[in-house]
Amino acid sequence: MNQGSSKSSTAPSQTATLSAVSLKALNKNFGDITAVSNLDLEIPQGEFFSMLGPSGSGKTTVLRIIAGFETATSGQVFLEGSDVTELAPFDRDVNTVFQDYALFPHMSIQLNVEYGLRARKIPKAERAKLASQAIESVKLTHLADRLPHQLSGGQRQRIALARALVLRPKVLLLDEPLGALDKQLREEMQVELKRIQREAGITFIFVTHDQEEAMRMSDRIAVFNHGKIEQIGTPREVYESPASSFVASFLGVSNLISGAAAKELFGSDQLVNVRPERIKLLKESSKVSEGEIGVKATITDVAYTGANTLYVLESDGGLRILATRLNEELPGQELGLEAGDRVLASFRKEHVAKIPN
Repeated sequence: MNQGSSKSSTAPSQTATLSAVSLKALNKNFGDITAVSNLDLEIPQGEFFSMLGPSGSGKTTVLRIIAGFETATSGQVFLEGSDVTELAPFDRDVNTVFQDYALFPHMSIQLNVEYGLRARKIPKAERAKLASQAIESVKLTHLADRLPHQLSGGQRQRIALARALVLRPKVLLLDEPLGALDKQLREEMQVELKRIQREAGITFIFVTHDQEEAMRMSDRIAVFNHGKIEQIGTPREVYESPASSFVASFLGVSNLISGAAAKELFGSDQLVNVRPERIKLLKESSKVSEGEIGVKATITDVAYTGANTLYVLESDGGLRILATRLNEELPGQELGLEAGDRVLASFRKEHVAKIPN
């Protein structure tokens, strides 16, 4: 710890003792810059937990503090109830997987995975067996004799995972491990990562700035902003019931409505959010059903994105509204809405999420 920091030897509560990771009043300053501010966090054992946020939001700094690569300015780090705040990285029962894989280029895949076991003085026969099992768990047994440069990016990432998992850490830390992969391979690896985590039963803490990636894999997500956590919840909770305008905007596309427009539509000027996929586009002369709200508007732009079509609308009151529709019709049978068309944008009242702050 830095000189002048305060620590307590008090262990976490009984509930926190059951956590894989517990962070208490964590702070990290880089000179005059506050990277992490008074952060408390509990991550249960066996959870796939994602730390999501833009660059500079503090998520990677928190990961590095858990790993021991960074020293907190103040606060404590517990692993399964044990205070590891002062321990060096190699004395913490965690492993880290990075974006660049960090495989040894001159070693076969088998020897790469065995490396950590050899460092721990595991007998040759046993480490060969354990490494083979780890390689099998990522479905790459047929490539065990190859060198890293003979593998694809996705295969190298899976071997990096096998090398980390073979040591059976209490916690596996993943620092944007899929960032270097193309979109298709990245999506395939997201499925693989979740499968591997479930089968291994190890706590995964995953850092990403990609909200879709976090939503697909996570049991829970912590949304970071300016060194603080704005919200923690399941993917559904943080998406459907965002705790702030930042969370609403960062997770997907939002229609944030407040002030006079909100008062006219909802009877209150409180900030609310309506997701674009919740909005139906009807003929301007249509009537809304009971429990729905209708807004007459003009389409100003249309963007075909493959699975969906995005419509940009301007209401008669000057409100900008985004709406998306799933492209589920047969070619030639689409709605055919174009810029300049008049529509009634409707949505159900229960799809209006109030934003607390």
